Amino acid sequence: MSGYNSKDIVVLEGLDAVRLRPGMYIGTTGAKGFHHILWEIVDNAIDEIASGYGDSVVITLNKDGSATVEDNGRGIPVDKHPTMKKSGVEVVYTTLHAGGKFNTDNYKFSGGLHGVGASVTNALSRFCDVTVFRDGKEFNMRFVSKEGPDGKVHGGIVDKELTMVGTSKKTGTKVTFLPDDRIFGKQFFSYETIVRRARELAFLNKNLKIEVVDQVTGQQTLFHYQGGISDFADYLVEGKNKLFAKPIYIEEEDKDFQMELALVYTDGYTENCFSYVNNIPTTEGGTHETGAKSAITKVFNDYARANNILKEKDANFLGEDFREGITLVLSVKMNNVQFEGQTKTKLGNPEARVKVEALATKGLSDFFANKKMGSIAEAILGKAKAAAKTREAAKRAKELTRAKNSADNFNLVGKLAASSSRNREKAELFIVEGDSAGGSAKQGRDRSFQAILPLRGKPLNAEKKRIDQVLGNEEIRTIISALETGIGEDFDLSALRYNKVIILSDADQDGAHIRAILLTFFFRYMRELINDGHVFIGLPPLYKVYKKGFEEYVYSDVELPAAVARCGKGYMIQRYKGLGEMNPDQLYETTMDPEKRSLIQVTIDDAAEAEKMIVTLMGDDIEARKEYISKHANFDREDSFMNEYKGG
Repeated sequence: MSGYNSKDIVVLEGLDAVRLRPGMYIGTTGAKGFHHILWEIVDNAIDEIASGYGDSVVITLNKDGSATVEDNGRGIPVDKHPTMKKSGVEVVYTTLHAGGKFNTDNYKFSGGLHGVGASVTNALSRFCDVTVFRDGKEFNMRFVSKEGPDGKVHGGIVDKELTMVGTSKKTGTKVTFLPDDRIFGKQFFSYETIVRRARELAFLNKNLKIEVVDQVTGQQTLFHYQGGISDFADYLVEGKNKLFAKPIYIEEEDKDFQMELALVYTDGYTENCFSYVNNIPTTEGGTHETGAKSAITKVFNDYARANNILKEKDANFLGEDFREGITLVLSVKMNNVQFEGQTKTKLGNPEARVKVEALATKGLSDFFANKKMGSIAEAILGKAKAAAKTREAAKRAKELTRAKNSADNFNLVGKLAASSSRNREKAELFIVEGDSAGGSAKQGRDRSFQAILPLRGKPLNAEKKRIDQVLGNEEIRTIISALETGIGEDFDLSALRYNKVIILSDADQDGAHIRAILLTFFFRYMRELINDGHVFIGLPPLYKVYKKGFEEYVYSDVELPAAVARCGKGYMIQRYKGLGEMNPDQLYETTMDPEKRSLIQVTIDDAAEAEKMIVTLMGDDIEARKEYISKHANFDREDSFMNEYKGG
């Protein structure tokens, strides 16, 4: 047995820990982490502007693969730090957990809470060049990641000390960095991804002008929304029929707490809430959302009572009645933020609920105290009254789905081929298109942990129907019963029967449509299922290339020529038009075997953009859908998409 002594304990100096374990700091070295190091620099610039310094940010994608972020804020301090005896620039870019955001003297509100942003970007870059404009001067400092005497690559090494290079009337900071391909491999910044986040930041900061420039393609986009989150709410419901022309907008503050609330109603049936804390999306909600929803329920019930819409004998409307058809955008700015987890997706501060409820109640009450707003209130209450009736119908349908023996109630016997094991962590449910493919899947599966649910027709498009109509669809009911979670307000993730829910459909237009319908349903009524990483898309092969002594399955047109070359003369090709064309062994080997299959995990990186996409592609506005398809359709994309994820 080898000895374990103090000499075996490795001490990582400076930024070496970041390069050794980048996932601890940016989550992944894939596309999301690659862009994360850009957001760290952008967020620093936005924090300056959110604190009242400057109004402009320019993000430039350079031809060499680097990115530049320039703001017109105050500029990073260049004087010597009193204890570290280094310039402020060097401290910020080379020291973890160092920054101006741990107190509220310089940054009243900030998304950067851990002080690792700029230093992590520096550690994971080939080079990082920082220019500071302040005090009438221009300063520059440069860092590189390079091999040291020990033969190891060290990140964020000072290559050029902070130097005054000239005079300038400007103020602000300009940062150019090149992500290190030794960490990230060969990746490039996505203009579309950056534009989406820039648009969101412009909505959330109405005094901000943010521009994205791509020097490779020549594209550039400038965002500036003077209406802020009111414009955001309008943007989110484009293509829907609004109940009133302009969103209700409330702005209130209390000492070190600011709240903006915008809400608009459509004639649709789903509730959409998008919340942010210090510009950070809180996709899992939190205490601030709870406070806003409580305020809406209270104010509208009080209005209904005061105006005799609800009689003395009538029960109050429920919160869900007031949230049918609502699109709500909530943005709060606060200090001492407590997120639940490093992912910063759920706010945990108890005081946020109290403050948001109080501020929203005041703001909404003042709004509807204006008699000119009576028609808006009546439209909302009319919608709530109809929703309450729908709720009663939906309640009866939900009770059926919650019945103890759901398999018998919905005739799952003969439909669902359950797995024999009750180990939920290992269990998988394949939702399979058609009886033929379902039969092959049932015969080929590993029944110890794989369950099969064939669909005998297309499920309902949940985007166009009320919840009681959705629950009236037999295919949807069987899915709900099989998962055992309930839906909507009653959804309980802890009751989930299967850790993986895998959509398995044909590689054709009908199969793509079924995937879209199922994903729309999960997004609308079981979003936690997606957020928690339980929804997947199975990738069946498109071809089999074979001859005597050779057989290879091919998953995209891109891969086909290479497979043909490997097979050589005398090859034959079988094109699979549907899952049902494969026998049980083939289906298991290519698409279901955990050791060989390819799965795409469905995630929601940007809830607002996902909402916009579903409204456009699955909603009622045919012209908007045609316009999107004509602009973005690339009929080779599915092959390249599958090729990219093969082996995932």
